[in-house]
Amino acid sequence: APGRPLLRDAPAACPSLWRCLPCPPAELRLDLVLSSGQSFRWWESSPGAWTGVLGSRVWTLRQDGDRLWYTVYGEEDEHEEERDGCPAKAAKLDTTETDRILRDYFQLDVGLSALYRAWGAADPLFRKVAKDFPGVRVLRQDPVECLFSFICTSNNHISRITAMIERLCQAFGRRLCCLDSRPFHAFPSLSALTAGADAEARLRALGFGYRAKFVSGSARAIAEGLGPEGLCQLRAAPYAEARRVLCALPGVGAKVADCVCLLALDKAEAVPVDTHVWHIARQLYPHTGVHPLSTGDFFRGLWGPRAGWAQAVSTPLPGTLAPHSSHAYPIISPLQVLFCADLRKGQKPASS
Repeated sequence: APGRPLLRDAPAACPSLWRCLPCPPAELRLDLVLSSGQSFRWWESSPGAWTGVLGSRVWTLRQDGDRLWYTVYGEEDEHEEERDGCPAKAAKLDTTETDRILRDYFQLDVGLSALYRAWGAADPLFRKVAKDFPGVRVLRQDPVECLFSFICTSNNHISRITAMIERLCQAFGRRLCCLDSRPFHAFPSLSALTAGADAEARLRALGFGYRAKFVSGSARAIAEGLGPEGLCQLRAAPYAEARRVLCALPGVGAKVADCVCLLALDKAEAVPVDTHVWHIARQLYPHTGVHPLSTGDFFRGLWGPRAGWAQAVSTPLPGTLAPHSSHAYPIISPLQVLFCADLRKGQKPASS
């Protein structure tokens, strides 16, 4: 319909609205990273194109050879009349700033290939697994979004978590734009999650169940204590201190705290250990010990200061490796890369 903003799924359609960064697949595989359960806000909008919300803007990303392409959409009041299916105006963001946002989000200043070599030299099992999982890196997310997203992961799996987060954003977040009739919302601010006395009831009505109490309780605890700035300042705190502060929040146990430490608070040594990872560790690494806490210590000793990054690569489900194809790298189902392995329980393959 005229005036309705459209998704852009490839640079060829509107080349002036796309930019690219140099980024070979060995350094980043969008399909593995954005479907792995690190973030729940990305959607494969067309084959090879990923659309989601980052930094209160809507983006579409795709890879082509050694380039990472991206386009950023303007907010609703920034859209002008469509011309030949191309919005007349893209987001009002400086291109230097958009490059910086993406480089920061994917932590592209960290050389992944060198880390793979170091982890493989230290661990023959990693070396065996990693050849099928190139480009798996850890995202650097907003601490508020990451914390409340992972509070929702308790006894849950990725497709259901994604739907819950979408409902949360629609109910409490600012609407950004509507593309192909699909609305996109920013992640709720802390003030939005604590406004009024009925936040918990609203969350229960959205299907959050017992997690509603944890989301509203943690939002109040942070608002009355650290504040969003204090939460972000935990990036500069030692890992043990950041973990302790997080574990004091309602609904935050050791695994959720480690996920937030790794994915939002710059604690690359944090190793999230769920029951599935623990059982894999006990089976494949007989000296890890019998407790999840000692499992993390074992992997830190094995893989070093970025052990949490290595763990994101090295815990595929048994029997899920895809056969090699004629492509330069194997086509791999999203089921094959596990960030927190428990999130994959009950998940159906994308082809089903």
